[in-house]
Amino acid sequence: MSGWIRPRLAPALLLGLTVAAGLAVRALLAGWWAKYPGVALWSVALYWLVLLVRPSLAIPRAAALTLALSWAVELFQLTPVPAALASKHVLFRLVLGRDFGVWDLPAYLAGVLLAAALHALLPGKESTSAP
Repeated sequence: MSGWIRPRLAPALLLGLTVAAGLAVRALLAGWWAKYPGVALWSVALYWLVLLVRPSLAIPRAAALTLALSWAVELFQLTPVPAALASKHVLFRLVLGRDFGVWDLPAYLAGVLLAAALHALLPGKESTSAP
């Protein structure tokens, strides 16, 4: 398998599974049980996206970058832009959200910690632990 594809295969597969799980949570559950696990899974998906771009990132760096990006998107919701975009298309709503929620911040952290723990369990992670 190509040297470019091999380190990205697991994150790509895990991204697909995570997106499916997130959509299932939102479709099958309601209220708190849909919102916060969905938020956490959003950051898990973002973690796998970070690894797709930079598969060589060490787990702590991937986690820190993912948490920073997650919180940046949440803080962006303090502006009217995400809500305006969310009203235009469902994909914007799923990616950017609509409204700022302070309780989303710890949910992102929980998702990042889950993704980092799963990343640590992946076989061959030694090849993806360089800075």
